[in-house]
Amino acid sequence: MEFNLNKDLKFTTEITVTSNDTANSYGSGSLDVYATPAMTALMENAAMNCVQQKLPDGFTTVGIEISVKHIKSTPIGVTVRAEAILEKIEGKKLFYKVEAFDDLGKIGQGLHTRYIVNSEDFVKKTVR
Repeated sequence: MEFNLNKDLKFTTEITVTSNDTANSYGSGSLDVYATPAMTALMENAAMNCVQQKLPDGFTTVGIEISVKHIKSTPIGVTVRAEAILEKIEGKKLFYKVEAFDDLGKIGQGLHTRYIVNSEDFVKKTVR
């Protein structure tokens, strides 16, 4: 099946950091600052939503690889924005540049790879 996706598609999503989004809450650290796993999830969400509306019914994408750097801390109450740009397409494999920002600038950056799957078939293969 062919998917009519174009390079340079872009999607942005944002959240306001709460105590649930902290390293202390995630267990990935002991401080009440925005957690790296929370930032990574927001980046993945932006990448997923970047193409979701362009896929046929019954299809979605799943993350298969991510490499990120969390370069600046963000406190509770601050808005964080994640942006994903589709940089390359190889069949069903999608390659993204992802970045995250708060009010003061860039807080994270990385690369993310997703794969287009048929939702029903994927879940059937997952069930044990």
